[in-house]
Amino acid sequence: MFTINEFIQPQTIEEAYNILVSRRNNAVIGGSAFLRMSSKKINTAVDLSKLGLDYIKDEDGYIEIGAYTTLREVETSPIVVNSFSGVISNSVKNIIGIQFRNISTVGASVFSKYGFSDLITALLALDTEIELYKAGRMPLDDFLKRPFEKDVLISIFIKKNQRQASYQDLRNSVSDYPILNVAVSRLDNQWTITVGARPRVAAIAIKASEALSEHLGPENLAYFADIAAEELAFGTNERGTAEYRQAMCKVLVKRAIMEVLECK
Repeated sequence: MFTINEFIQPQTIEEAYNILVSRRNNAVIGGSAFLRMSSKKINTAVDLSKLGLDYIKDEDGYIEIGAYTTLREVETSPIVVNSFSGVISNSVKNIIGIQFRNISTVGASVFSKYGFSDLITALLALDTEIELYKAGRMPLDDFLKRPFEKDVLISIFIKKNQRQASYQDLRNSVSDYPILNVAVSRLDNQWTITVGARPRVAAIAIKASEALSEHLGPENLAYFADIAAEELAFGTNERGTAEYRQAMCKVLVKRAIMEVLECK
């Protein structure tokens, strides 16, 4: 269980940021769902609940999701459910349970770059950008590759287009953390394959995505799945070995491609 010395609810994002960076062991907290699994000692906990960051907006050209929006809101929002073949909603619907999803926030999952994050894997397969208070707006892929730096995640922007997508995962039980997760999307002839819970943070299988975009054929889907499994690195933890994850990657990628091909 984590411990907190002081709890503050800032009234502005600027105030939240200034408090966050004022001491090394100050931290932003959302629903604190994942923090409860740690033994972290927090000097000042910065709560963002007063900043109006819990929203899902259908804006011109983008779907915007505020950082304090819960996973449950993402799961049930008609805007999200009816976009991109429902891939974002599908990615979060089996996370622990409804009570957990009612307090877990989008910002915490994305900013923390959790390796087991189902949400990051789905967002990475779409045209997603994130906005940070200090560092500004950038593609999600760029953010995931950046070294950790204290900042406040404000919102997530997903470009509205006709991208079709599929999310697949492998779990020991429905509500358990994923052993592996995969998302595949297509916009016209451009494909993107992402793999997460490796157990590292999700990444784009660049070679497999390019090969699939250039040489798609129903008879050789296993070939593209093999490329994805070979180009990405896998690790071992209590849920599975690296070898098992690599083997299952081929299965999930092929399954996701087939599902996208069936999208209307």
